Amino acid sequence: MENDVIANLKSLGIDMISKAESGHPGIVLSSASIIYTVYANHMHININDSYYINRDRFVMSAGHGSALLYATLFMCGFLTLDDLKKFRTIDSKTPGHPEYKVTPGVDASTGPLGQGIGMAVGMAIAEKHLQTLTDNLVDYNIYALCGDGDLMEGISYEAASLAGTLKLNNLIILYDSNRISLDGKINHTFTEDVLTRFEALGWQVFSATNKVSEIDKAIKKAKKSDMPVLIEVKTILGDGSLLENTNTVHGKPLTKEDIKQLKQKLNVPLEEFYVNEKAVNYFKEKIVKRSMEKYLNWQKLYNDYNISKPDGYLTKFLNKDINTSFNDITIDIPKEMATRDSNQTVMNYFSEKNLLLFGGSADLASSTKVYLNNEGDFSSNTYQGRNIWYGVREHAMGSISNGLALSGFLPFCSTFLVFSDYLKPAIRMSALMDLPVTYIFTHDSINVGEDGPTHEPIEELSMLRSIPNFTVYRPADFNEVVGSWQSILSLKKPSALILSRAKTYNLEVTKRESVKCGAYIVRKESQKLSAILVATGTEVNTAFKIAEDLMEAGYDLRVVSMPSVELFKKQPKTYKYEILPAGIKTFFIEASSSFGLRDFVSNEKYLITLNEFGASGKSEDVLKKFHFDYDSIKNKIKELL
Repeated sequence: MENDVIANLKSLGIDMISKAESGHPGIVLSSASIIYTVYANHMHININDSYYINRDRFVMSAGHGSALLYATLFMCGFLTLDDLKKFRTIDSKTPGHPEYKVTPGVDASTGPLGQGIGMAVGMAIAEKHLQTLTDNLVDYNIYALCGDGDLMEGISYEAASLAGTLKLNNLIILYDSNRISLDGKINHTFTEDVLTRFEALGWQVFSATNKVSEIDKAIKKAKKSDMPVLIEVKTILGDGSLLENTNTVHGKPLTKEDIKQLKQKLNVPLEEFYVNEKAVNYFKEKIVKRSMEKYLNWQKLYNDYNISKPDGYLTKFLNKDINTSFNDITIDIPKEMATRDSNQTVMNYFSEKNLLLFGGSADLASSTKVYLNNEGDFSSNTYQGRNIWYGVREHAMGSISNGLALSGFLPFCSTFLVFSDYLKPAIRMSALMDLPVTYIFTHDSINVGEDGPTHEPIEELSMLRSIPNFTVYRPADFNEVVGSWQSILSLKKPSALILSRAKTYNLEVTKRESVKCGAYIVRKESQKLSAILVATGTEVNTAFKIAEDLMEAGYDLRVVSMPSVELFKKQPKTYKYEILPAGIKTFFIEASSSFGLRDFVSNEKYLITLNEFGASGKSEDVLKKFHFDYDSIKNKIKELL
């Protein structure tokens, strides 16, 4: 029956690809034994409660193997045969690459290689943290399937390095090692000793042939390890195809002739989408028999836990017990402070009330100020802490944060704004999966000065604002930092918080409750409106002072703070017109690229922005060089008025 299940997994995967005329047959034929062994012999899941907290997770990091995953999920009972027949068609449950919340049983969206490994590490961190805080009530494993391409991507090295440091022995990665990538054999590109590399990273490694018995034996040993484990499974890409062991079989549907001979080898009827009911029942029964016992036992343990600890951590975690109110915040705020310092105060205030906040920085906590003072460090010595030391691993940091969010947390991660480029692929995955990850970026202007153009952000705000389903906040002062967090915690959406290193005045006119509108008036004109100054972040202070100064010259100016362009664009037309009425000269002041801001002004000459790289020097000298010091901005506005 074991062979029958694997043969049917292969034939269903190949039929899906053939019908769609698109897909990747190579991994379907090489990895069917691997995924069968994981699900049939080890995965603890429940198709009737597919997202229960104590289930094992499976991440198809090699996301192009989606047809194999969908065939497996069909046999588990998550999908129907009709779902398989709609593979890669619009609005189906079986898209080209696995998508979280689209396909039942899929634990993460994957496709960009290496991202799945990073997310699996994040899931492993989440499980360790939950296990520690729930007296071992939470206890599950994370399995991931990867290929050579995943391990070539730099993110996999970053993530694996941190996993080894943290001794995440709940993480098992199965490596489909067939030595072929899209363009050909990897002797041209990837000749390192992968197992030795992972051993050096603090992993235990095993090798196995592509036989269920050997894979099963390796997984059993892996589950007893005190380190994360990589299992290299020696496979043949496109095993059984006429094109086996060639790059041609990687991403091209098989011919009818090839499918016919393959099915004959597999002893499967030639009919399309043939289902061996006995094999399916055998497979499903193995999973149910093993998993249901653990599921029912866990439910009993949780009920007992709930009775003995009605306010216990796990109950709060499952109920998403989040306090988003800042009404009782009683902190003496200095007249002038950087918004990164404001954020440090705010985060430490609400972290004590919000148990789901969990994260860290890329070796920059002392600069970005995101450290949670009373929450301890997450380390191999104690998994209880909520501060993660990511080290200089920005890309993995973003992907690991996605894994934390997929596990139920509200993660944050932090670095300088100019390094947001290192996280872009992970940020995109946050937005794609609609995960509540908060990216905190500081040092948001060329006024960082001496570090020069390599550290002075110009285009990053435009890049971040261009991402669909992603909200960027650039608060002006303490009040707007509070308002940004109120919005972030309320919406539970992927977002970026952009903060300054430079000090700025905490204005009495800013309003935390107005941040949710995206933009609002901080200085109203006295009588006849001459023009409007729109600004974000620390430039709001600049705009406010200019408006006050130019009042003496006879100009009656309105000042609008726009902490979030995205939120403002979502407001009703009536509100947008109330804030920015048509026919009025409107300036936009921001220390970044003008790209994407043209909608807010009638003429490009009213964009007071930066469209060239910065320079190294004293902050005030850099600002003067690029005509972004106070006097230059004021004189330009006065001249245009």
